[in-house]
Amino acid sequence: MSDIWFDKVDGPYGWLGNMAPYPVLHLGRRWLTTEALFQALRFGDEDLRMLICAEKSPMGAKMMAKKHAEAMVVAPMTAQDLEHMRLCVGLKLEQHKQLQGRLLATGEAVIREDVTKRNGARHEFWGTRRLPDGGIRGHNWLGTIWMERRDVLRSSGMSIRVL
Repeated sequence: MSDIWFDKVDGPYGWLGNMAPYPVLHLGRRWLTTEALFQALRFGDEDLRMLICAEKSPMGAKMMAKKHAEAMVVAPMTAQDLEHMRLCVGLKLEQHKQLQGRLLATGEAVIREDVTKRNGARHEFWGTRRLPDGGIRGHNWLGTIWMERRDVLRSSGMSIRVL
């Protein structure tokens, strides 16, 4: 199987993205998307977390976090940020069981967040950029976290029948 690339929520693998409309519960609070939870986890201030949670869209949550970036206690693209992403992806899979089967159905494919059309090196931390010469560049941490979760599902005896 070839690589699986995702970028837009409405694409065939859009459910892999944090902007996808899969609400999650965390510590008694409902988050409309994993993007909102992920952004809020960068803050220690509960009032800021509530502002982010109250946003009606995942992009709104992201923009609210950016607006208050000086108050972040977890720096973007750090080990703690990666752990928060692992938490968000794990919650999404645990609370939306149908996604477990979809993830297993990706087989052995390399899962990549496609950041080709985005500006800024920070995108290459989470995803992969397609280069004009046919190569790729990026750390692809979000794709890697999804593949880690796929391995965990497999090792727990899950099968594609979970669909």
